[in-house]
Amino acid sequence: MHIDGGCHCGYITYEAEVDPDKVGICHCTDCQKLSGTAYRVTVSTHKDGFKLLTGQPKIYVKTAESGNKRAHGFCPECGTPIYATNVQDPHVYGIRVGTTNQRTELVPRMQGWCRSALHWVMNIEALHKYAKQRPL
Repeated sequence: MHIDGGCHCGYITYEAEVDPDKVGICHCTDCQKLSGTAYRVTVSTHKDGFKLLTGQPKIYVKTAESGNKRAHGFCPECGTPIYATNVQDPHVYGIRVGTTNQRTELVPRMQGWCRSALHWVMNIEALHKYAKQRPL
C-alpha cells in the first residue's frame, strides 16, 4: 500500500510502501514516554520503501531494553515523531501511523510489550465520547 504523510508543521513530508498487515501497537515504556501518551502505533516498511520528500529529521538515539540502539527521527521544528529504526541494522523503519494521511486505513493487527500497558488502556469502550472537544 502506498502512503504519504508528514509532520504537524509541514517541514517534513515523506512517502512509503507499507504492508497494512504490519500495523502494531507498542505499549513499552519507551514508546509511552517518546509519544507522550499510553502507546504508539506504527507500520513497518523496508528502508528502500521509505522516501523523505522534504525536510531532514533530527535523530535521537535511545538504547532499548534489548541493548539495541534505536534511532528516532522527528521534526526539528515542531517535534513530531516520524519513524524509528535500528542503528546497527537500519533496514526496517517503523513509521508513526499518526503522521500518515492514510491513518484511518492502517488498523492495528497486533500489540506488543503488553506487560507495560497501562491498566486502563485495554478497555476504553465504556468511556464517555464527544464528537469534538470535551466540555471543560
